[in-house]
This record gives sequence, structure tokens and C-alpha cells, in this order.
Amino acid sequence: MQHFSEPSGFRVLCVDDDRDAADTLGVLLQLAGFETRVCYNGPDALAALTDFRPDACLFDISMPGIDGYELARRIRTWADPRPIPLVAVTGHDGEEARRQTAAAGFDLHLTKPVDPDMLAAILADIVILRGDVWAEDTATNGV
Repeated sequence: MQHFSEPSGFRVLCVDDDRDAADTLGVLLQLAGFETRVCYNGPDALAALTDFRPDACLFDISMPGIDGYELARRIRTWADPRPIPLVAVTGHDGEEARRQTAAAGFDLHLTKPVDPDMLAAILADIVILRGDVWAEDTATNGV
């Protein structure tokens, strides 16, 4: 996996009920230079939103209790001044699966297994795009 020095401090929340998959993804993203938090269920992910304040979220879809769709819907209604990019990382593929993730509020749909370099590059692009938005907000709002 490539190492991206630019994303330092960029926080990514990884949520998957498969502990091995979640832990592996978290470690790979840390090696790429991202600050990560790993959760294994929806309630823990919702709790992490307030104390971890992720810049992007990677969610599995098929989880017991609060699944990835419901998690995305709840985050989209969460009162945060800037929207959090949501990425579905799932075994579900096809047009219907992509339609469902988009309807739930996901920005991207990636099918497992995800190439780690591609994922790191996508997150690096989000960092660059968010930087432009943050610079724009600062100039406009004087923050």
C-alpha cells in the first residue's frame, strides 16, 4: 500500500461486523498515514461520531442491528456543519446494490475485496477536495 504523507490527521471511521476485515482495513489505512477508528457495529459507530469526529466513513452494509444503510441515513440527518463523505465497502454488487447505497446517502460504493492502494487514493482525493472546501469556508467566513 502506498503511503500518503498529506492525509496526516485526516480521520477515517471504519465499521464492519467482521472484526478481521475491520481491523485489517484500519491498520492498512494507518500505514497509509490516516488516523483511524475501528468499530464493529452501528451503535459504536454512532458514538464515535461525536468523540472521534471522522472526516470520512467506510461502512460495511450487512451488519446486525443497525446496518450500513441505516447508519448512513442517521449520519446524513446528524447536525454537522460539513457533510461527512460516506463510502460503502460491501460484498453487495450490481446496479440495485449501488442504487440502495446511493438512496441511503452513501457517496461511493466499493465492492469487496477493495484494492488498498485504490482506497487510499480515493481518501487522498477526499483530503484534497476537503482542503479546497475548508480553504473556501475560511476565506468566506473568516474562520
